[in-house]
Amino acid sequence: MCNLYSITTNQEAIRALFRVVNRYVGNLPPMPGVFPDYPAPIIRNAGAERELVLMRWGMPPPPRTGGPPVTNIRNTSSPHWRGWLKPENRCLVPFNSFAEYAPEPNPETKKKDVVWFAINDDRPLTCFAGIWTEFNGDRGTKSKPVPGQHLVYGFLTTQPNAVVEPIQSANVWIRAPWDEAKTLQRQLADGALMIVARGADKAAA
Repeated sequence: MCNLYSITTNQEAIRALFRVVNRYVGNLPPMPGVFPDYPAPIIRNAGAERELVLMRWGMPPPPRTGGPPVTNIRNTSSPHWRGWLKPENRCLVPFNSFAEYAPEPNPETKKKDVVWFAINDDRPLTCFAGIWTEFNGDRGTKSKPVPGQHLVYGFLTTQPNAVVEPIQSANVWIRAPWDEAKTLQRQLADGALMIVARGADKAAA
């Protein structure tokens, strides 16, 4: 499950690649470490156009389970997620690399390494398929809650890693009927990702 990723490509490149018309992100600095509940840019439908918006990472959890916001969504057949699978609630989450913890501690540091994955060593811009909604309530930390109305998002995952579709799949995800779009929730082929960094650092190099 991915709970850390980076987006370091500037917003002009994001706009050009994903054909974004409107942007509501201000001056978007590089984000070498995006963690759950951090605000980060997503691309969503705005009528016939697309817009770039900052949202908090983490969707509302199923009411019966409670717990923290859900960053990774796997079971899209669940009634809890079904209402947000329409095109108006789909989004693209741009990123350059994402991280997973190594399964075993590093013998030298005694801590689990942070392993960064990307399409290749250049860490080109790509995207996760995501969904978004409005959430009314507290976000932030327990010691510093941020009450009010929030725009929030999560992205689809599958076993064993996050689904990172090639850019040409973006149009299908953000526009197509669910029967067509749901086929994008699948594993990437072997060799489609590579490890680009490993170590203790929780921010992309």
